[in-house]
Amino acid sequence: MKTKLFTIILCCFLTFNYAQEDETVLRTLYTASLTDGMSYEWLDHLSNEIGGRLSGSKNAELAVQYTKAELEKLGLDKVWLQPVMVPKWERGEKEKAFFEVAGFVNEVNICALGGSVATPKDGISSEVVEVQNFEELAALGKENIEGKIVFYNRPMQADLISTFNAYGGCVNQRYAGAMEAGKYGAVGVIVRSMTLRKDDLPHTGSMSYGDLPVNQRIPSAAISTNDADLLSKALKKNKGIQFYFKQSCQQFEDVLSYNVIGEITGSKFPNEYIIVGGHLDSWDLGDGAHDDGAGVVQSMDVLRLLKKSGITPKRTIRVVLFMNEENGLRGATEYAKVAKEKNENHIFALESDAGGFTPRGFSFAANETNFNQVLGWKALFKPYLIHYFELGGSGADVGPLKSETNVLAGLRPDSQRYFDHHHAANDTFEHVNKRELELGAATMVSLVYLFDKYGVNPITNHRKIKE
Repeated sequence: MKTKLFTIILCCFLTFNYAQEDETVLRTLYTASLTDGMSYEWLDHLSNEIGGRLSGSKNAELAVQYTKAELEKLGLDKVWLQPVMVPKWERGEKEKAFFEVAGFVNEVNICALGGSVATPKDGISSEVVEVQNFEELAALGKENIEGKIVFYNRPMQADLISTFNAYGGCVNQRYAGAMEAGKYGAVGVIVRSMTLRKDDLPHTGSMSYGDLPVNQRIPSAAISTNDADLLSKALKKNKGIQFYFKQSCQQFEDVLSYNVIGEITGSKFPNEYIIVGGHLDSWDLGDGAHDDGAGVVQSMDVLRLLKKSGITPKRTIRVVLFMNEENGLRGATEYAKVAKEKNENHIFALESDAGGFTPRGFSFAANETNFNQVLGWKALFKPYLIHYFELGGSGADVGPLKSETNVLAGLRPDSQRYFDHHHAANDTFEHVNKRELELGAATMVSLVYLFDKYGVNPITNHRKIKE
C-alpha cells in the first residue's frame, strides 16, 4: 500500500514539474516569435518580390528557389527538393463580360476558374438561366438548358459561424458546375464567387470536367457577388437576358516542379517524423499572402524558433512546403508516396492553410487515446487565448499521411475574414497583420514541441514516468 501511494505521489510530482517546464518553454517560444520572428519578412518577399505562384509558373519556380535558400540559411541538418510533376494552366488576357437589359449594357467582373477551357476567340453570347443547385438544373432539363449559359447563384450560408462550413456548402457548384451543366447542353457556366463579402472582386478556384472528352468541355467563370446580385435582380424582371463573356485561358502539358523540404534530425528517435507545412503554390489573381504564403512562412519559422530557443528535438522535425495544393494536390500525393516507399513513421503532421489571422486553436484527426493527450495540453495554451481543440479535419496536404495511430492537425485561425480574400485579387500582403501571423507561428511551434517531447501514445509516456 505504501509503495502504491509513493508511486502516485511521485507521478503527481513529476507531472507538476513537467507542466511547469512546458509553461516555461511555451512562454519562450511565444516571446521569440513575437519579438524576433522571421515569418513576416519572408512573407513580404514571397508576396511583393515574387507574387502569385500558380503551379507550373515562373513565379512558382522562383518561390521554390527562394524558400530553399532561406531554409539553408537556418543551418538545418538537411534541405532538399522533392521532384513532382504538376499541371500548368494559364489565365491569358483579362476576361470580359456584360449583359444587356433594354439596350443598356452592364459590364460585370468575372474571372476564369482554374482548369477551365477558353471561350471561342470572339467569346460567347447566349441567354442566361439562373439556378441554385444541381437539383434545379436537373428539373429544368435539356429542353430549357441546351444552348444557354447556366448561372449558379447559391451564396455561402451567412448564419453559419464557421465560414469554412459555409464554403463547403456551396463550393460544389464551382468545382462541378461546368461538368453538370454540360450534360444538358449548356454552352457556358457563370458561378457566384465563394465569399460572404459584397464586392466587385471575382474569386477563382479549381474546377473539374470529370471524364468529359475535351470537345464536350464548356468554359466556366466566377462572377463577383455584387454583379451576381445585379444579374439575378435583372433576371427576375426580364426574361431572355443575353450574357456575353470571353476568356482565353489554356491548359498545357504537365511540368516539373518541387516540394521544398528541410529537417532537424531527431536526437533520440530520428526515425519518428513530425512535419509542419503549408502549400507554396497560390492562385494568380493576388499574391497568395493568406492562401497560403502565411502557412509557408509560419512553417518555416517553426524550425527556426526551435533552434533559436535552444531546443534539441528528440524526433526528426521536417518543414514541407507542398507544391500544387490549389489545382491538383500533386505535392502532397508525392510526399506521402515517397514516405510510404521509405517506410517513414510520421507520428504527427501539422498544416497551416486557413490564413494568417489570429490563431484560435487546432482541429485534429486522431484516435481517442491521442486526442485525450492533446486535451491535457489545452491549459498550456490558455494564456494565449487558444481554446479551440476539436476533432475534425486537418489539412489537404497532410491528409494522405493519415494512419491508425498518428495525429494530423490543422491550425485554426479566426475565419471570419478569410473568404474576403480567398482566391481573389485582394489576397495580398497588406491584408496580413504581422502580430497575428507571428502568433500563429508561435502556436504551431508550441504544439510541435509538445508532440516531440511526449510522442503520440500517452500510455507509453505514463509508463516511462513510472519507470
